[in-house]
Amino acid sequence: MQLQRIAVVMLGAVMSALPAFAQSAPFVGKWNVTGDAPNEAYVYWLDVKDEGGKVSAMFLNRGGSPVPGADVKIENGELTFKVSGTGEQPAVALRAAGGKLTGTVGTSEKSVKVTGVRPPEWGACNANGQHAFGKPVALFDGKSMAAWDVQFKDKPQNWTVEDGAMTNTPPANNLVSKERFKDFRIDAEYKLSPKGNSGIYLRGRYEMQVLDDAGTPVEAHGHMAIYSRKAPLVNASKPADEWQTVQITLVGNCVTAVLNGKTVHDNSRIEGITGGALDAKETEPGPIMIQGDHEKVWFRKVTVTPITNGTSTK
Repeated sequence: MQLQRIAVVMLGAVMSALPAFAQSAPFVGKWNVTGDAPNEAYVYWLDVKDEGGKVSAMFLNRGGSPVPGADVKIENGELTFKVSGTGEQPAVALRAAGGKLTGTVGTSEKSVKVTGVRPPEWGACNANGQHAFGKPVALFDGKSMAAWDVQFKDKPQNWTVEDGAMTNTPPANNLVSKERFKDFRIDAEYKLSPKGNSGIYLRGRYEMQVLDDAGTPVEAHGHMAIYSRKAPLVNASKPADEWQTVQITLVGNCVTAVLNGKTVHDNSRIEGITGGALDAKETEPGPIMIQGDHEKVWFRKVTVTPITNGTSTK
């Protein structure tokens, strides 16, 4: 035991003596971080940078937007930082080995063991390519919600069909399509209540924001933004209570979107999963998810057309 203690102390001394970048190198870059079983629903995202020996961390704490880590340190081979938010700050502690991260995310009340892996290396953006399409899949036919499940099994659905549209009674569950898709085009028609807020999640991982914001400046949380990642090119929103149309093409991690006849994303690269993602298995097919936990929204069309000649990772 005494020899082990000496070895640990010597290792710590060696690590402390290493140049700053040598210590940070295994951590630098982007990571998809997921809770270990039975906490796989805990999905995070991390981007670590070392700029002239100053290490920083941007962290997506499951929901919302990525935020800067506070008190970022690398000591004795461990990256630690705090993340501000509601209630007690969660603390992050991670070690790098074998191209992965392992450690914990949590507060004094709940700590989750996590594993981090590198995001996939995507090829060139091809959302605007010449695509071969499969048979369209109508996730809503104006009558039945049989194509949908819910995200939270222990909570009521709180969605109904009224006048040919499915609508929520907030706070409602998030709808998750039973069918999963990889590369596809989705066509949707919807309207929002005043100050309405919803979202269309592509593969259950990337939220295209749905928001009543007609006439406001574009920003990364506006209508048809890739939520917190990229603002739309223009504000193409219609006022509340008017039907709106959107067509979104997703190939790999690139998106082209046309809202109410105006291009709002043109082969845009999605830089990472967004808040509320169901998982971080980015190369796998995933469901369509529609947010229902904010204000009232109506969807009268949700049709997904698979793309059969989509991209692959490097």
